[in-house]
Amino acid sequence: MTGGRPLPAVVGAWLRRVLWVVVLSSSGGISRKGRLPRGGCVVVANHSSHADTAALLAALDARHAPLIGAAADYWFATPWRRRICRRLAAGFPVRRTGGGLGDLLLQADAVRAGRAVVLFPEGTRGRDGGLGEFHRGALLLAERAGVPVVPVGLAGTDRLLPKNGRLRPALVRVRIGQPLYGPVSPGRARTAVAELAAEAAALPERDSALRRRIARVVAGRWGIPVAFAWAAAEALSWPLMPELFLAVACAAAPRSVLRLSLSALAGTLAGGLLALHLAASGAHLPAPLTTGRMHAEAARQLTVEGADAVRRQPWNGVPFKVYAAGAGRAGVPAGEFAASAAAARSVRTVGVGLAFAALGAAGRRLRRLYPLYLALLGTGFALGLGLIVAGWR
Repeated sequence: MTGGRPLPAVVGAWLRRVLWVVVLSSSGGISRKGRLPRGGCVVVANHSSHADTAALLAALDARHAPLIGAAADYWFATPWRRRICRRLAAGFPVRRTGGGLGDLLLQADAVRAGRAVVLFPEGTRGRDGGLGEFHRGALLLAERAGVPVVPVGLAGTDRLLPKNGRLRPALVRVRIGQPLYGPVSPGRARTAVAELAAEAAALPERDSALRRRIARVVAGRWGIPVAFAWAAAEALSWPLMPELFLAVACAAAPRSVLRLSLSALAGTLAGGLLALHLAASGAHLPAPLTTGRMHAEAARQLTVEGADAVRRQPWNGVPFKVYAAGAGRAGVPAGEFAASAAAARSVRTVGVGLAFAALGAAGRRLRRLYPLYLALLGTGFALGLGLIVAGWR
C-alpha cells in the first residue's frame, strides 16, 4: 500500500503517465500548470475530445493513481474497448442513462483512500470549444467522500483529435486549479473549469518567426523544387549535402518530411546522372571541399566493383558528386549507376528526413529556440565537414 493506495495501482499510474507523456510529446507537446492537493479528490474537467483522457493521465500526479470515469455505453460496450479503457486509462464504467450516480458513488472508498477520480461533468464531448451544463454526480461523490473538487481546464485537445476528426499535431495545455471545498454547486464548478480552460487557450504558443517563415516556404509550393534543386546541385558541384537542407526544413515543417525527402532523393539521382554524362564527355565540374585522395579511392572502387561501389558512399564521407563523376570517367552504365545510387541514397536521405522531422515534432514546445538550433546545426555541420575533409587529405 502507498498512503492507502494499492502499490500496483500507483505503478500502473506511473506507467500510464509515461506512456501518454511520450505520445503527446511526439504529437505536439503538453504543458501543465498546477498540482493536485494531497489526499483524495474528485477532478472535474471540460470535455471536447477523446484526447482529454490522455492529457489528464499525462498531467495529473501519478501518486494519486487517477481513475477515469468513462461512458459505459461506449467504452464498455465491447470486450476490446473495455480492455483498452481499463488498461490504458484506468477507466471505470459510468452509465449515462439510469444508474450513473450509483456508479460514481461506488468510487467513494477509493477517493477516501487518496486516489483521484476524474470525471467529465458535461457527460459527453462538446463541440466548437463550448462548455455544456454540469451534472451533479461528480460533486455529490466529492461531498459523500468528504474530499475537495479540483477543477481542471484543457485546451488543444480539440485540435489534436477533433470530435469525429483525425489525429493531427497540436500542443495540449492542462491547467489544474485550486481545490474547491465544502458543498460545490454545478454552477461554481463550471465557472472554475471555464476560467481555467480559457486561461489555457489564451496562452500564446511561443514560436520563432524564422521557423514560421521557413515552414511556410518548404510546406508550400516552393518546398519540392528547392529540395530537388539543392540535391541536384550537390550531386554536380555544390558542397552542402541535401541532408543539411532536410535538417533545416523537416525540423521546421515535420509534416512535409516525405515529400521533401523524396524530392531531395530525386534531385540527387537526377544530378548524379547529369554529372556522370558530363564527366563521360570530358567535362570537369568544380568539386570544392573534396581531396585528391577521395577521387582516387572512388575511382579505384568503381574500377573494381562497378556501379555497386556507390553503395559505400553514404557512410565513407566521400561526396556523391565524386562517385558520379568517377562513374562517368570509368564508363559505368548510367542505368546500373542510377539503380545502385537509389538503393544507397534512399535509406540515408529518407532516414535523415524522418529523424529531423521527429525532432521537430518532439520539440514543438521549444520552437522559439529554432534560431539557436540552426546555429548549432551549422556549427556542427562545419566542424564535421572539416574533420571529414582533413581525414581524406
